[in-house]
Amino acid sequence: MSNLIGKLELIKERWEEIGKKIIDPEIISDMKLYVKLTKEYKDLEEVVKALDKLKSLTSNIASNKEIIKTETDSDFVEMAKEELADCENQLAILNEEIKVLLIPKDPEDAKNVVVEVRAGAGGDEASIFAGDLYRMYTKYASSKNWQVDVVDTAEGTNGGFKEIIFEITGADVYGEMKYESGVHRVQRVPQTETQGRVHTSAASVIVLPEAEEFDIEIKKADLRVDSYCSSGPGGQSVNTTYSAIRLTHIPTGVVAQCQDQKSKLKNYDKALSVLRSRVYEIELQKKLESDASTRKSLVSSSDRSAKIRTYNYPQGRVTDHRINLTLYNLPNIINGDIAEISEALKLADNAEKMKEGAEA
Repeated sequence: MSNLIGKLELIKERWEEIGKKIIDPEIISDMKLYVKLTKEYKDLEEVVKALDKLKSLTSNIASNKEIIKTETDSDFVEMAKEELADCENQLAILNEEIKVLLIPKDPEDAKNVVVEVRAGAGGDEASIFAGDLYRMYTKYASSKNWQVDVVDTAEGTNGGFKEIIFEITGADVYGEMKYESGVHRVQRVPQTETQGRVHTSAASVIVLPEAEEFDIEIKKADLRVDSYCSSGPGGQSVNTTYSAIRLTHIPTGVVAQCQDQKSKLKNYDKALSVLRSRVYEIELQKKLESDASTRKSLVSSSDRSAKIRTYNYPQGRVTDHRINLTLYNLPNIINGDIAEISEALKLADNAEKMKEGAEA
């Protein structure tokens, strides 16, 4: 226990040091450094609170043990035993919480995200399913008080979307949404099926951490900007003016476009946000691949071709294949209640990190 407290004390010293730095005018003037330090300060604050609670519990445990050992009043001793048992129970729970808190955090977790949902194999039914996934994520975002903004869409011929790209902004969005990247499969009788046969269709989901301007620099000289008439809904002013924007990042060939807004400037800003995130992710993947010690997580795999989840309508079940989790709660899940899946994936990811930490 003393080793753990000593380790946490060192973290508290770092937290106090950062607390002094973030009120330094010189640090405040460096926005990139200031944002990094305030994020670290917020993260370490949880550990400091855990340390205070740990000290309080260990002190209470020691006091109650002393009472039990020396007190002659039986009622007083009985009360001390009850409090001791309660404190030891709280300590066991706190120790597990601290283990999770001490796992190095992914610096991307606090970021907003750009989500890309694309219909895969399955024709019209795949487009309809892509629309179902989009609605699932918007309802989940609403439950978390996150905001959703559509960047670009290509509608399906029978409903849904061939492709939809949208931003989600809020607290710790990437940390919650990153596990959604991969191929989602649906098994059901399509709306267009006349003989009642179950079909299998698929849609791919890509979740990108939204890059800030100081994360990666996109030079205007490296951009090709094309304007065109929007083809989606939005009224006469959208469809008859050259307000839609397509940006091409010449060094990487990455393309992003936006036609959702009536304003050309707003479309440019949204397209640039998506482009920046895509280029940032390319650089991020290079960095991870160059690090031989990078953890190959089962639940946050960068393999976007991997089938991660199946939504089976006849059986009313959803199965996440990465952790072999099956829930018979499909109607609620497709209606945005994916918190249980998200928590299970985070627990599996944390367990893997702790295991690797113990082996290191």
